Amino acid sequence: MPKNVILAASLPAPADRLFDMYLDPQAHSAVTGAPVLIGPTPGTPFRAFDGQLIGTMLHVAPKRLIVQTWRSASWPADAIDSILTLTFCPVRDTTRIELTQINVHDDDFAGVSQGWEKYYWAPWRDYLSP
Repeated sequence: MPKNVILAASLPAPADRLFDMYLDPQAHSAVTGAPVLIGPTPGTPFRAFDGQLIGTMLHVAPKRLIVQTWRSASWPADAIDSILTLTFCPVRDTTRIELTQINVHDDDFAGVSQGWEKYYWAPWRDYLSP
């Protein structure tokens, strides 16, 4: 049965900047170290980590919210897509990113849960460090 991932991360940058970095292919690639296809328009395909992650942009509320379908290439073909929601919350000089990812395939739940810190939050903090 699919599971849900609920996480939050604090990053040392304004919410506007982090929001823009996530949706900009060059900035997103600079943070993760891998090419990405992404854009702010609903219907835009999402591809990251050499096609290991794929999806489609569903909704963007400028500077606040990103919603996209999301799935790992390792998931079975009949597994339903996950829905990822990222909310960017300004907190003084930092930003709290609240992540909800529903319908994560059972076999990949631990990998997805740990992967956000390993492949996104930690590299993003390193990228933003002076």
